[in-house]
Amino acid sequence: MPPSPPERPPAPQGLDERLYGALFRLVLRRLDPELAHRLAFAALRGAARVPGVSPAVRRALAPPPDAGVEVAGVRFPGRFGLAAGFDKEGRGVPGLGVLGFAFVEVGTVTPRAQPGNERPRLWREPGGHLRNRMGFNNDGAPAVAARLAALRATPLGRAAVVGVNVGKSRTTPHDRAAGDYAECARLLAPHADYLVVNVSSPNTPGLRDLQAVDALRPVLVAARDAARAAAPARRVPLLVKIAPDLSDADVDAVADLVAELGLDGVVAVNTTVAHDLGPGGLSGPALRARGLAVVARLRRRLGPHALVVGVGGVSAPADALAYRRAGADLVQGYTGFVYRGPGWARRLNRALASPSGH
Repeated sequence: MPPSPPERPPAPQGLDERLYGALFRLVLRRLDPELAHRLAFAALRGAARVPGVSPAVRRALAPPPDAGVEVAGVRFPGRFGLAAGFDKEGRGVPGLGVLGFAFVEVGTVTPRAQPGNERPRLWREPGGHLRNRMGFNNDGAPAVAARLAALRATPLGRAAVVGVNVGKSRTTPHDRAAGDYAECARLLAPHADYLVVNVSSPNTPGLRDLQAVDALRPVLVAARDAARAAAPARRVPLLVKIAPDLSDADVDAVADLVAELGLDGVVAVNTTVAHDLGPGGLSGPALRARGLAVVARLRRRLGPHALVVGVGGVSAPADALAYRRAGADLVQGYTGFVYRGPGWARRLNRALASPSGH
């Protein structure tokens, strides 16, 4: 069933959000969404390289000193990070860290470079939503691995917490999908703090069929074994990202498989196709209720020790806190960043570091 009409996101908080809101209304909203993304991304990367600017902004927007948490053997400087999809190729990690994201999930990365779907493929929708059918456009795992290796050779790169989200190439048949995920894990695990197997994007034909347990099992086993072989000196946590459109029974089945295979947890949720706005997956406030329900279900099914990452419909601190109450160890956002701008991540990490966020 399509979701109810898109709700209005909370009003901007703070001077920085109000100023960014004015910039968004007057300039960015008038641009093609993908062009606006590229321009903003280029400005972010450029600002991070200006001498003196990056350290000052980093100090102002960094997560509070008491926000850090260790989960799945990884020390995160805060509980709120950037979801996959914004930085598809690992080009902007330093700049995104400057803006206060405690961790950045790069990707989705496929074994070979691919251009993604034809344009237009990204739309702004009312109520603070985005709709996309990008189709895993990226440079490919070898190029991203080389970029992350260079990043890790710098002090900032070694300090950053970077997850990598991996997927199969569009042209790979389903019976060979496990090989794609294994290849990505082999190349990227040495440079990642954690890996996420993405079988839930609606924009690669048939990809979501891999969420069925019989199809998912060989994919997860291949990715797990390849990651362990590629990074034998440390454990690289491996998670699977699922769709909000799965039935409750299927969510339970994925959770049981994660436990059976000894994986580290689940990222919930990806975009939804339960809408009538056009092609592609919808992100934003309409996802919040289902995202919270899936996170709560996973926590009950997996118990207290698995890593559960909540994502979907996070616009304001109250949304992030709701995910924590539902059982998420970490929280991610992306669409809210597009509409809220700089300072947003700091605000959410500060809320999650408060007594009510623990």
